[in-house]
Amino acid sequence: MTFQPGTRVGRVERTTKESSVLVELDLDGTGQVEIDTTVPFFDHMLTALGTHAAFDLKVKSAGDIHIDAHHTVEDTAIVLGQALRQALGDKKGIRRFGDAWIPMDETLAHAAVDVSGRSYCVMTGEPEQFNSFTIGGNYPFVLNRHVFESLAFHSQINLHTRVIHGRDPHHIAEAQYKAIARALRAAVEPDPRFAGVVPSTKGAL
Repeated sequence: MTFQPGTRVGRVERTTKESSVLVELDLDGTGQVEIDTTVPFFDHMLTALGTHAAFDLKVKSAGDIHIDAHHTVEDTAIVLGQALRQALGDKKGIRRFGDAWIPMDETLAHAAVDVSGRSYCVMTGEPEQFNSFTIGGNYPFVLNRHVFESLAFHSQINLHTRVIHGRDPHHIAEAQYKAIARALRAAVEPDPRFAGVVPSTKGAL
């Protein structure tokens, strides 16, 4: 089973007094990305996410980064989650579950995903000493939690991510994003044994 190109896409725009965000997402892409959030390290992370998930992903965000990157980053994650949920459609024929282990030099991260229709996010293992650290001078490390929780809630997926070990905050964040990307890629892939069927005993996700 394969999905027809262009049938599993999401496009969401969201504008508030704090940010303006556009996300376009194709689950059956080839990892073509176009990212501009005005937060350089977040651009780097979303580029990694789209590339390693093999999604075609366009993100355009603008916000009050003169105050802080928080609003722009979190709002972008909200819209990304909404676009992912839209692209998933009725979820017929997908594998539903996915997980991935990603090493990055001294860091090892793991992510597991259930495209369950139930929003939940569990994060463990991030070194507490980096909670006040800003990567690249523009991305506070603590935003990882906001991004992953917002993504999970608004896409209605169950997401677990673990940092097994790591000492460089750049490596830790990047390994997490890549692990989530690879887990999502596996979870939304077509499963020929579930062709045309929702992979749930309830018959709906």
